[in-house]
Amino acid sequence: MASQVDENEVEITAVRAQGPGGQNVNKVSTAIHLRFDIRASSLAAGIKERLLALPGRRVTKEGILVLKAQSARTQEQNRAIALARLDDLVTAAAQVPEIRRPTKPTYASRQRRLAGKAQRSEVKVARRKVGE
Repeated sequence: MASQVDENEVEITAVRAQGPGGQNVNKVSTAIHLRFDIRASSLAAGIKERLLALPGRRVTKEGILVLKAQSARTQEQNRAIALARLDDLVTAAAQVPEIRRPTKPTYASRQRRLAGKAQRSEVKVARRKVGE
């Protein structure tokens, strides 16, 4: 599958990874910080809007999408993981959400609801004392 994002629009920085890793974790910058400026990208306007509206803290106020990949041991693998995640986000944003059109309940469903309410009312009436 071809990537929708031009790699020239992506800024990739190698940083030191967090977590366990022995002596290697303090010496080698294997984690990847990926920064993608959504507003300055060559994506379609609708995709840009949906990317900017992503929940969470991945998109900054300036419209820059920040991803961090540090699960793999090598910088190349983390770079591939970060680019794949970016591509997944763009692919998901490319899907136009279906507009929900509110519908009215059918006549039969209203009748079933009212029949259930009447039956429940009869149960409660039957629990009353005789004199009431």
